[in-house]
Amino acid sequence: MSNETPELIAHRRMISARTILENKADLRPYPHRHLAIVSQLMAAGEGITQLLAAVEILDRFGWDLINVSEMTGRQVYAFMRQRTP
Repeated sequence: MSNETPELIAHRRMISARTILENKADLRPYPHRHLAIVSQLMAAGEGITQLLAAVEILDRFGWDLINVSEMTGRQVYAFMRQRTP
């Protein structure tokens, strides 16, 4: 995913792990309770490493990991839920 604007993230309910790791998105105004993080599978498990690093970042900002799933054979997804106050 490129050019992940807040509107696109909210519409797709999805964000790339790279966007989170590069600190290019502010999810504070995100209007939904659930969000998927997507990462491309790469050699030596690097896509999983990026995905879980992004999960850990969001954990510090009030998000819980629900599940991790490989969907297409080339991408892996982490499904997150925003904690309620």
